[in-house]
Amino acid sequence: MKAALSNFGVPHRCRALVSGLLGIALLLAGCGAGGSGDNKAKKAPGDTTCDGRIDGTAHVTVWFHQGPPGEVGTLQSQVKEFNKAQNKVRVELVKLPEQRPYADLVESAAASGDLPDLLDFDGPNLYNYAWSGKLKPIDSCVPESVREDLLPSVRRQGTYAGRLWGIGTFDSGMGLYVRPSVLKKAGVRIPKGIGDAWTADELTGILAKLRKRGYRTPLDLGLVYAARGDEWSTYGFAPAVWSAGGDLIDPKTFRTADGFLNSPESVKALTTMQGWAKAGYTEPDKDEKAFDEGRSVISWAGHWRYPQYTKAFPGDVAIVPLPDFGNGTVTGMGSWQWGITSGATDGDAVWSFLAYLLQPRQVHRMSVANGGIPGTDKAVKLSPKYDVGGGEHLFIEQLRAGIARPRPQTPAYPAITSAFGRAFTKIMLDRASVKAALDQAVEAIDKDVAAHDGYPQKGP
Repeated sequence: MKAALSNFGVPHRCRALVSGLLGIALLLAGCGAGGSGDNKAKKAPGDTTCDGRIDGTAHVTVWFHQGPPGEVGTLQSQVKEFNKAQNKVRVELVKLPEQRPYADLVESAAASGDLPDLLDFDGPNLYNYAWSGKLKPIDSCVPESVREDLLPSVRRQGTYAGRLWGIGTFDSGMGLYVRPSVLKKAGVRIPKGIGDAWTADELTGILAKLRKRGYRTPLDLGLVYAARGDEWSTYGFAPAVWSAGGDLIDPKTFRTADGFLNSPESVKALTTMQGWAKAGYTEPDKDEKAFDEGRSVISWAGHWRYPQYTKAFPGDVAIVPLPDFGNGTVTGMGSWQWGITSGATDGDAVWSFLAYLLQPRQVHRMSVANGGIPGTDKAVKLSPKYDVGGGEHLFIEQLRAGIARPRPQTPAYPAITSAFGRAFTKIMLDRASVKAALDQAVEAIDKDVAAHDGYPQKGP
């Protein structure tokens, strides 16, 4: 089809749009559940979210967090193009504030029965939303071909109690951004991959070397976000606890944090990090520009910093793994996902829009707009920066190799991240006793779990 269009002189940008619109029409012509034959979705017992039909003209309301301008603008364009290409499903996009106000609005809407048809949410909140009945399982909607194309990390993030409840069009990456030119002058080795990470003690020595070379605060940990109580504290620094052999909660039963979050391993990892702060090696919670402005040479950060940092230092930015605190390097994963809510009246109509967002070109388009890691294998192939030798290859390598771990997959996650975030702030900014801060976090988490009878999988 593209070749035929090109023969008539259609510009490249228009050819891509026409191809995308025809794809939507063909998708809806097939069935709401997306595909036939070997690509049919597999229903789990009791899963009736999709039945392969769209009755009449369906109206789908979508809630979306107010993220970066490029992300919002891209989704607005995708909605407009989807609506223009067919007349069976009309999508209405509602933008809402990000972070805690967004989560509060979801809770309020759920209580009043006003949830939208399609909900956008930060990945780890999925488990609580699924457990509490806010979402419908989507196994019956997702064709096997789509499921197989998803990155393993995206599938894992979207699964709870053996069912698929959410899908993300992008995932996240995290590591240490470094200035190779500075490190080489200081005689510091640059790790080559996930099997070659600095140890935590090695990093301590590197920070001391960089201090002697005039970098007063050589390490930026993004403490400005920790001071605000953002999700960054858990996403960014749970990997240090995991790498040391600790955890945020018992990973098998999710019944207690005692002996895990306050274990000797967890205490040791966070004591090491607190030592960096006490020595003055870490940038204080002042702003977000320590690496860009050259105050810091190493930045513990996510994929969203790549465009900013490479613009500040063209050709002099590399990404290396997070430090090994004793049990190998570990990194975080997971980002915003989509889920069909319990209030959606036509799951097939909602899925038809989700299926469009998961087309390789659309996934690539969104990842270019927000810097996220494309959520499907086909879309990853459209970005050479994830190839071996590419600037962000480490991120996709970590997601595929299992180095990246999801935050605790339990309905108790909101209580876990709140407690850990408070503890991390006390440890790093207030210089509180590490063990005492973690003991307090354990008490808060265990109290929440007990109040919900251990979060039985059948729901509240």
